[in-house]
Amino acid sequence: MDPVSLIFSIIILIMSVVLHELSHGYAAVALGDPTPRIQGRLTLNPLKHLDPVGSVLVPIITSLFGFTFGWAKPVQWNPYNLKNRRTGEFLIGVAGPACNLLIAVVFSLLIRFVPISESFLEISSYVVMINIVLALFNLVPLPPLDGSHVLFALLPPKYNYIRAIIERYSIFFLLIALFGIWPLVSPLIYVVFHALTGV
Repeated sequence: MDPVSLIFSIIILIMSVVLHELSHGYAAVALGDPTPRIQGRLTLNPLKHLDPVGSVLVPIITSLFGFTFGWAKPVQWNPYNLKNRRTGEFLIGVAGPACNLLIAVVFSLLIRFVPISESFLEISSYVVMINIVLALFNLVPLPPLDGSHVLFALLPPKYNYIRAIIERYSIFFLLIALFGIWPLVSPLIYVVFHALTGV
């Protein structure tokens, strides 16, 4: 990846993860939890969302290997403030990946139907690809990823003990997601990219 593409991909990633976390925050507030607003997370200011490792170090390292990946500081929310805890957890969990998919769809429509320059086509392709990666990876149903909140919201309450066990060892499950499940899921990136853009 040349230096200009590297810079653009990192900028796109940062804005994408900021919008991802902002979506979680607005969903939580809409469902009755003011925590994201109190903590100042309902803002487009990247400095409020960036994680030194996930938003700076990891994107630089991964970009050097030809792809760009990272994350922002997770938005905190209190499930006990939600009007409906199970429905609320589901909607908050799915809000971030849904935002990334929406971004990917919008820029895919630009690629398909709007005459754009070669340089903007390249940037739009980065936007689509990065947001597809963020959406699919975060939907893996293992903590601390968003997919785990979606899964736990759908599980009957009698299985809450399973949740407690899984969350206790979340770091190990994250490693499983990264090195075990993700290589199996990652081919979907290109399938979804082609389906959206036609490229």
